[in-house]
Amino acid sequence: MTRILIIRFSSIGDIVLTTPVIRCLKNQFSGDVEIDYLTKQTYQPILKANPYLKEIITIDKSISEVESYLMNKAYDFVIDLHKNVRSKRIAKKLSGIYSTFPKLNKEKWLFTNFKIDRLPEIHIVDRYFEAVKALKVTNDERGIDYFIPQEDEVNVEKAYGLNTYLTVAIGAQFATKQLPTSKLVAILNKIDVPIVLLGGKEDAIKAKEIQAQLTHKSIFDLCGKINLNQSASVLKQSKMLLTHDTGLMHIASAFDIDIVSVWGNTVPKLGMYAYLPKDPTRLKVHEVKDLKCRPCSKIGYRKCPKKHFNCMLLQDEQAIANDLNAID
Repeated sequence: MTRILIIRFSSIGDIVLTTPVIRCLKNQFSGDVEIDYLTKQTYQPILKANPYLKEIITIDKSISEVESYLMNKAYDFVIDLHKNVRSKRIAKKLSGIYSTFPKLNKEKWLFTNFKIDRLPEIHIVDRYFEAVKALKVTNDERGIDYFIPQEDEVNVEKAYGLNTYLTVAIGAQFATKQLPTSKLVAILNKIDVPIVLLGGKEDAIKAKEIQAQLTHKSIFDLCGKINLNQSASVLKQSKMLLTHDTGLMHIASAFDIDIVSVWGNTVPKLGMYAYLPKDPTRLKVHEVKDLKCRPCSKIGYRKCPKKHFNCMLLQDEQAIANDLNAID
């Protein structure tokens, strides 16, 4: 029996994007293999129902919480898909053969700070596969996995009376990744189907503002009212998703739905766009190109560093609505 540990502490999208590696390791590795996954407790639900994993090991704040347990597991291989100080530190203490992936931090820094583009045309998923290249594991091009626990499955038609609807991921980790509420309302005002708003508790106020301005529309606000796996279930049954650069965008890529993505301070060139190798046409990307300040960060800010926020304020509302209304 070969034992493998995969390390990725956060966050939603990044963990979802590791699922092709998990699947391919399990399916392609020669001989019996058990795969464990080390992550933060907050993100355990993402992997809870993944059939390719033997065990999900979690930490709350510190590696010390599980260090002795991991050392006793006697891993043969440690696949580091986070590649930070913490992941390297624990990997060094384990007996398994260590491998990781090209994180391209220098290239990202040059791009975001000086707009010098030396980034290769490669998705983060394909960079993750560099970590298992020596094990002769290759990308099967089947895309993302997202397994929803049975207890979190939502019957949308029974619960809300909906068949055809648009899901909208209204939030994002940082404000500079989010359309201002007024822009989002203007887009949704042009949509012809019922709308379901998805997000966390932190998005509840924004959701209420959207509902208050679109009283003539059929809008269901589920922000902060259902968990992540239940949100994935609602998303899976929808016709399409309107999203920012978010974890829900990556979850949606596991399902047979169309994705219309709106990008602010981040850019798809950083390699974190929705991964759809089987049908890239399912993804539509909207971004304000030729802004000299873009991208200003590989993650985001609480407010625009330049104070104009043109990467979102100049988004073409009609073009976004047209893409949504054109989806069959």
